[in-house]
Amino acid sequence: MDAYINEPEIRKEDVLKIADDAFNLQNVCIVTGAGSGIGRATAIAASVNNLITVGLDIDEKAGQKTQALARQLGGQMIFIRTDLTSDGDMDSAVQEAAKLGNIRYLANIAGIQHIDSIENFPMAKYDLMMAIMLRAPFYLSKRVTPFFHKNTGGRGVIGNMSSVHGHICTLNKPVYNITKFGLRALAQSIAAEGEGNIRAFTVSTGYVKTQLALNQIQAQAEQRHITAEEVVRDVMMGKSRVKEMMSPMEVGNLFVFGFSRFSSYLNGGDLLFDGGMVLTY
Repeated sequence: MDAYINEPEIRKEDVLKIADDAFNLQNVCIVTGAGSGIGRATAIAASVNNLITVGLDIDEKAGQKTQALARQLGGQMIFIRTDLTSDGDMDSAVQEAAKLGNIRYLANIAGIQHIDSIENFPMAKYDLMMAIMLRAPFYLSKRVTPFFHKNTGGRGVIGNMSSVHGHICTLNKPVYNITKFGLRALAQSIAAEGEGNIRAFTVSTGYVKTQLALNQIQAQAEQRHITAEEVVRDVMMGKSRVKEMMSPMEVGNLFVFGFSRFSSYLNGGDLLFDGGMVLTY
């Protein structure tokens, strides 16, 4: 089972390289959740695309590993340990990022999961998920916007990690569902205010080969009274027409594309790469 969704190795040849004049070492890309999974892949993809990348995560050891991988692949990245439930930590991270160049891109990716029914959902976990997955993206967007205004043309782009659960709701993921719908609303709100210069978008995927996906298998099995194998086959991949999970780098590449000049009309929109799950549900 572990091998089936083991997080794949990140290779330079799997990174989408885009020719974009704004992808240069004068511009900074902030990535949350950079210690693992999609956040790690996105941070590495941004750095390989010649952006000064600032990775944020509460796990210092994991974040430093991402930094080392990015530099090994030829990118420029620094890691800042950041607690996304702390305004002070986020303020400091943005100020440090601004010292490195022009803050031009923000990827709000950090997330956690808890499997439980509404009736039994612990409110402390609700508050934590809301803080990390909705409040922090809003707060970071608020903090980077003044720096966007200072850029040439007042330009900047914010990408939020949504999900198929920002389109459909499944059993025992109420708070995850709420936050993912909320991130789509945040992107649309930023787009409404950005006058075409500050863009925002979301990325929505099905299951990705990350530790977050692996960690929820047993909880899903217990909640649904089925085996772990049945969770993967019937729940995770059951509604997907493509039966293979995405790799984190495939998702990281979508953020790079969304940030690039090729996505100038992607504003408030959603990149739905879900193997046909949502639209054939």
